[in-house]
Amino acid sequence: MGQKILVVEDNELNLKLFCDLLRAHGYAAEPVRDGREAVERARSFQPDLIVMDIQMPYISGLELIEQLKGDAELKRMPIMAVTAYAAKGDEERIRDAGAEGYVSKPISLMKFIGSVRALLEAAAERAEEEEAAAEEKERVEAPVVPEEPEQAEQVEDADEAEQPDEHEPESPAPNVDQAENPDGDPRLPDEAHGGDEPPRLI
Repeated sequence: MGQKILVVEDNELNLKLFCDLLRAHGYAAEPVRDGREAVERARSFQPDLIVMDIQMPYISGLELIEQLKGDAELKRMPIMAVTAYAAKGDEERIRDAGAEGYVSKPISLMKFIGSVRALLEAAAERAEEEEAAAEEKERVEAPVVPEEPEQAEQVEDADEAEQPDEHEPESPAPNVDQAENPDGDPRLPDEAHGGDEPPRLI
């Protein structure tokens, strides 16, 4: 199914013409004959575009546009206004009410379809830009989490801490003579103890 378009038109002939033309170009058209039902139908149908007649009984197209644009759920839906009276200032009033597009009757069928395509493309581009802006804002506002050192570096540091310093001086070996002669006497053991016996020759 193609993109969805809600057509709000009280004239039965025009309503059928618009819906048939849109369906012939691959769109899913939903007709609404009473403008008072348009808001609820838009909420349930969730159209990609609303084509709306300005001159309708019970509620004017301008009032309806203001209601749609004042609704938080529906305000992003683009609106193309259609009017049989192109008096001076009409387009300005319609755009001030919130409509993104405007065509006047009698309508050229090709111009009508061209306007529909242009509004749908513009809405898609705007949605992409808003999504990109939201993602960028989320990225900028995200808290910066410090990176933890890798496990391999932690293990390497631990190994280095356990290895002794290669340049650390070794403890001197104990002197045998000093160990046996605590007084530091360099004489042989027997002499150190005052023995009278002279050394023997072998």
